[in-house]
Amino acid sequence: MADEHKHEEPAGESVMEKITEKIHGHDSSSSSSSSDTDDDKKSSTSSLKTKVFRLFGREKPVHKVLGGGKPADVFLWRNKKISAGVLGGATAIWVLFQLLEYHLLTLVCHCLIVALAVLFLWSNASTFINKSPPRIPEVYIPEEPVLQLASALRFEINRAFTLLREIASGRDLKKFLSVIAGLWVVSIVGSWCNFLTLFYIVFVLLHTVPVIYEKYEDRVDSFSEKAWAEIKKQYAVFDAKVLIIRAKTGGGD
Repeated sequence: MADEHKHEEPAGESVMEKITEKIHGHDSSSSSSSSDTDDDKKSSTSSLKTKVFRLFGREKPVHKVLGGGKPADVFLWRNKKISAGVLGGATAIWVLFQLLEYHLLTLVCHCLIVALAVLFLWSNASTFINKSPPRIPEVYIPEEPVLQLASALRFEINRAFTLLREIASGRDLKKFLSVIAGLWVVSIVGSWCNFLTLFYIVFVLLHTVPVIYEKYEDRVDSFSEKAWAEIKKQYAVFDAKVLIIRAKTGGGD
């Protein structure tokens, strides 16, 4: 009887071990399946994020699109005092030249007259009032930034010439229509105001549009996606009509 009891104990223990193994195996499989579903959800959400429409097809943040660094910080009002000071200075210049009709050459000459007169009198009067003469800094233009600016300007001008040549060749109807529309808008705006006012308007837009777009980015992108889809639809209809006209004129010849 004792031997039978000893043989029954390991048998019972083996059955319990099998049951516990099955339970642990079910838990591990359920946890692995849940982790797989979590990974699938993450991948699906990441794929949805990558498919979000962005204005002008950009893939970088607005700060990077504006070039990054201090200019982008000024345009996006990262430092409100500096941005307000820059915009206020531009407004003062526009008021001075446009509303008060002050000329640039006159302003430069008057500023130089005042500065030279003050420095000249200060330098000569320092010996009588027992004060040190003013330290006039040496101002010079370094060569490297000027060469970099000239090189960048040359590159942009050459690229503009290449683009105009491609448009004039008649290969891309989309570019042709967009450039014609842009030049037409600029000509209308130019008839309303002079170059200084146009430059000031562009400057104000650079200080307002990017920061507003960054604040309401999702709404603007959603609206622009719908507008872009409608524009593509209308362009497809127009392009089809142009192809039909070309086919008819070619057949008639």
